[in-house]
Amino acid sequence: MPDRTVRVGSGQGFWGDWQEAPKLQVRRGPIDYLMLDYLAEITMSILQKQRERDPAFGYARDFVDLMIDLAPDLIARGIRVVSNAGGVNPEACRAALVERLREVETERPVRIAIVRGDDLMDRLDELLASGHELCNMESGEPLREVRERVTAANAYMGAGPILEALRQNADLVVTGRSTDTALTYAPLIHEFGWAADGWDHIASGVVAGHINECGAQASGGNTLFRWREVDLVEPGYPIIEASADGTFVVTKHPSLGGRVNWASVTEQLVYEMGDPSEYITPDCVADFSTIRLEDLGGDRVRVTGVKGRARPETLKVSIAYRAGYKATGTLTYAYPEANEKAAEADRVLRGRLDRLGLEFDEIRTEYVGAGACHGPLAGPPNPDVPEVELRVSVRGEDRSDVERFTRELAPLILAGPPSVTGFASGRPRVHDVMAYWPALIDRTVVERDVQVEVTEA
Repeated sequence: MPDRTVRVGSGQGFWGDWQEAPKLQVRRGPIDYLMLDYLAEITMSILQKQRERDPAFGYARDFVDLMIDLAPDLIARGIRVVSNAGGVNPEACRAALVERLREVETERPVRIAIVRGDDLMDRLDELLASGHELCNMESGEPLREVRERVTAANAYMGAGPILEALRQNADLVVTGRSTDTALTYAPLIHEFGWAADGWDHIASGVVAGHINECGAQASGGNTLFRWREVDLVEPGYPIIEASADGTFVVTKHPSLGGRVNWASVTEQLVYEMGDPSEYITPDCVADFSTIRLEDLGGDRVRVTGVKGRARPETLKVSIAYRAGYKATGTLTYAYPEANEKAAEADRVLRGRLDRLGLEFDEIRTEYVGAGACHGPLAGPPNPDVPEVELRVSVRGEDRSDVERFTRELAPLILAGPPSVTGFASGRPRVHDVMAYWPALIDRTVVERDVQVEVTEA
């Protein structure tokens, strides 16, 4: 009997990704699972602020619209969805799904599982009091230094709760801050029955999850290699075709655009990569230096040889805290001497800010169109550049100083260098600065409070 293949399709790589991608994954060819990754560190802060304003929010709301559209197809085709769309409020996400699914006819009721337990905000003071200092992994500072400014604290969960939801026959698994890769490897553990200490198998699943987690970035999007040859009007997002021995093929639906080859997969593999021999997840440590790729042609790349080691005794905690305020304003200067005009406008603006006695932690100026992306590597400014966008950003602890900055850009229109445009959108908005505080915590402290609930809708 031939080796059984399990297909896990990627449908979203971030909150705001192409909403048509998961529909095409479901309707253009065979998959067994659809993984949808919505969360990043800054996303958790945004969702927390939304929940503070309205307790019915705090999750990826476009996920609900997507599931209402796809529910009949998912049930008819037996495709299960694993997503971290629950954000900081999985309960509200479930409530919205249950309410909206009443509008949809499906062959049978939809079973929705939510996972709770990653959100540590309500437990933060208790944890600190009991000796969990949650020291910053980069600076070593204890969290108590910024405790009063913390807005979100979420532990990265692994495969365990997703596996429990799948064992309970959930059609839609909605988690909070699951690690991105677990959205792919948890279904593989479930399907193949890999042992909890089968480190090489799980590490292979982690690699598959890392390839899937950024959507089309592994199937021809955002690629440098011969990018002109990639049709991205209707791109096929990556699909993992996995076998029980841990090997897998990265591919896409053949009727869709994009491209899967050695280069596209490699570019995704090195994305956000630190030490390749130590890619740490809640369920194992994967050694990316052992990965072997074989380009099979026809948008198929085989991945073999992945090795893994025992899981860590700690879980990573993503903490966000308020770190002042920021604002960004732009003006566009036209030819001739566009870059010189923009530089003079920046000099005038800084002089006026200094005259007002405003204090900022940082003032940053960029000349978009004249080397802003590459800085000194771009060489001297091109004197013949047709236009330059002056982009000035400030960050500081005093909101009133940042607000005053926003009133100093408009005067440059008439009381500044000539040939300016791009000011019709009005004054810049002031935003909270959310800083990231990575920490570690004993995994047992988190995992004993994780809950999985399944509801029919």
